[in-house]
Amino acid sequence: MQDSSNGIRRVGFSLGSNLGDRLVTLESVCDYLSDLFGALRLSQVYETEPVGCPEGVPAYLNACVEVETAMPAEEILKCCQQIEQELGRVRSGIYGEARTCDIDLLYCGDECRTSSTLTLPHPRAHLRAFVLRPLCDIDPMLKLPGQTHNVTELLRQLNDAHSVTPFPL
Repeated sequence: MQDSSNGIRRVGFSLGSNLGDRLVTLESVCDYLSDLFGALRLSQVYETEPVGCPEGVPAYLNACVEVETAMPAEEILKCCQQIEQELGRVRSGIYGEARTCDIDLLYCGDECRTSSTLTLPHPRAHLRAFVLRPLCDIDPMLKLPGQTHNVTELLRQLNDAHSVTPFPL
């Protein structure tokens, strides 16, 4: 996932929705991302059990998207937060709360960093089946920055009790 000499790099996102018309929301996110970045590499959509959420939170639809861009990571993050807001995301401060739209920035090329607003790669991406399974659709040999195993191997290593099942489209 080397950054190219012209600054263009692969950037991955995890998408999730568990309120409202979940599939329409994911489609809307993809429309926004396509308008921003052009061509998208898309995974299958999966229905997943909530992980680390309050009791009673409904099931999610999850997918992953990859784009190529030279846009700085902070600007990408701001765009993601604006898309979430436009699609009705409300942040009450409760961790794991139900949400219409969740867009996580997973990786920006080989960039590794931690700041008060952004950690790259996403600090839990390699531990989440609902992220790894869709990333396998996009590129089963993808190695997240800082990982020695590809996403297929990481998924195989998980003893994840939470189901990740293809959602019929």
